[in-house]
Amino acid sequence: MANHNIDKEREPPTETWKSPEGFRFWTLIGIFILIIITGMNAYESHDRRMELNDQVEQLANAMGIKLANSDSPSEPAGLDPTKIYTVRTEGAPSLGPQTAPIRIAEFSDFQCGYCAGVGATLAQIRKVYKDEVQIVWKNLPLTSIHNNAMNAALASEAAYKQGKFWEFHDKLFENQDKLDVDSLKRYAGELGLNTTQFETDRQGPEIQNRVNEDILEEQSLGITGTPTFFINGRSLVGSQPFSSFATLINAELQRLNMPIPPAALAN
Repeated sequence: MANHNIDKEREPPTETWKSPEGFRFWTLIGIFILIIITGMNAYESHDRRMELNDQVEQLANAMGIKLANSDSPSEPAGLDPTKIYTVRTEGAPSLGPQTAPIRIAEFSDFQCGYCAGVGATLAQIRKVYKDEVQIVWKNLPLTSIHNNAMNAALASEAAYKQGKFWEFHDKLFENQDKLDVDSLKRYAGELGLNTTQFETDRQGPEIQNRVNEDILEEQSLGITGTPTFFINGRSLVGSQPFSSFATLINAELQRLNMPIPPAALAN
């Protein structure tokens, strides 16, 4: 074990380490070392390791340190915009007909500001393309930075079981600063859900498994943030404007020999 006693002769000069800049530097160093030590004992949980990695990277960035990528070479290295991905959508909440030629799978987080911001664009897409587009929701709660994201995801799936997913979806995005459990229960009551059933479902294994399956799929696809979209399997990352979506949607309609709505060409 390393010796933590330091000779007084080897301590940094008082004026350096007691200065505000020096104090902040050594505080960051201490926190950085503690996180690494804690991480050595956290191998029982993949999610915990991912959270620790995020914390270490954030501290390293604050200190101007570039960390080498510790990910396994076999893990996905991000999305390839030229690749067509297969996304599981069966049984997921959706808007639009199942027969729509264009399917947009949205991996999203109810506590993510960018996810809320893209809502207006998705509404515009539905208005312009009408029944040519189906939008499918996939839960991706970023638990390392959003402490209420998992509870919100589970609650949304509980609402889905009672046929009120999209109403609940809108309620959550309208109240992103109030996603604690008590608020989620209140929203269920306001939307006329059976609150007893809602609570049973929200805490049950079936819904937990549904959300976990979405998270595992996110990892297998190589998604690195929210929101992330797949338009007939082609990826589009971030809160993009309508024109970015239209470029991919119109290309797909052309490939399928289908007409492009005039309003989609005007934007």
